Amino acid sequence: MSEDQRFKKAEFAAWVGIIGNLILVIVKGSIGLISNSKALIADAVHSASDIAGSFAVLIGLKAAKLPPDKDHPYGHGKAEPIAAIIVSILLILVSIEVGISAVKSIYSGVESAPKFMAIYAIVFSIVVKEAMFQYKYRLGKKLSSQALIANAWEHRSDVFSSLAALIGIGGAVIGGHFEIPWMYYLDPIAGIFVAVLVFIMGYRLIKESIHNTMDHVLHQEDTEDLHKTIESVPGVLAINELRAREHGHYVIVDVKISVNPKISVLDGHKIGKMVKKRLIKQHTNVSDVFVHVNPYDPGYPYKNNVDSDSNGFPSILH
Repeated sequence: MSEDQRFKKAEFAAWVGIIGNLILVIVKGSIGLISNSKALIADAVHSASDIAGSFAVLIGLKAAKLPPDKDHPYGHGKAEPIAAIIVSILLILVSIEVGISAVKSIYSGVESAPKFMAIYAIVFSIVVKEAMFQYKYRLGKKLSSQALIANAWEHRSDVFSSLAALIGIGGAVIGGHFEIPWMYYLDPIAGIFVAVLVFIMGYRLIKESIHNTMDHVLHQEDTEDLHKTIESVPGVLAINELRAREHGHYVIVDVKISVNPKISVLDGHKIGKMVKKRLIKQHTNVSDVFVHVNPYDPGYPYKNNVDSDSNGFPSILH
């Protein structure tokens, strides 16, 4: 998949989130005010934060699409995890605000239960949010977009918060039907629970996003395919060292290879270029490759059983 195709799919997903959340904010916010449900209003605020989060993802995707320049020779791949950090901070701030609002409601007293229409709104929100999570999470995995995955988990956190709101609203509605005043408090209590869920989700996301902004070296099991690709290049006698590090959704590879010491510098350079070209072509997440070409030493420990006869070296092609 080309970078343009990747960007278009991710951009479309971000707009799906913005429009979907806008609809939910209007539905849950208006019904929450009409039905007098604190939990539903809190859930609407959560969806409003998702709109800002989707915009942050969109900005991060546009920045990540920019080509390398003098100040950013490795590209702008880290713009996406930075956007994910912004999303995470928004989640944490909104959770604190929602929690404070719910506590104030309990302290001031709850005089009536929310109307039954609040339940319809919250069920609608659960269905829409789960559908958006499944779509964005799978697309984020496919595109290796950390910002899109973080945004998807926002939708999943909304599902959990909506479930908590559903329990609180349902309990308060039942309390209103049977005239049990203490059950009215289940609605704002659900609002507090929603706030705690959102805070935990935000904390996990920001922790993961900060980790992703740093150069994370891939483990050996994650580079096995890279090794196989390099070893398949004619003229590569051995891989002395290979390091692959994540740079946003990209992977940058540093590799040292050994070639026949009797070939020309030009031929060694051609082998190095072939290694780079094949890695980028066969591995869509590899954005750049740095190849260091060494003369093959048959006495080196990795092949100490090889005949040291200088005439035994293979040519540029196996």
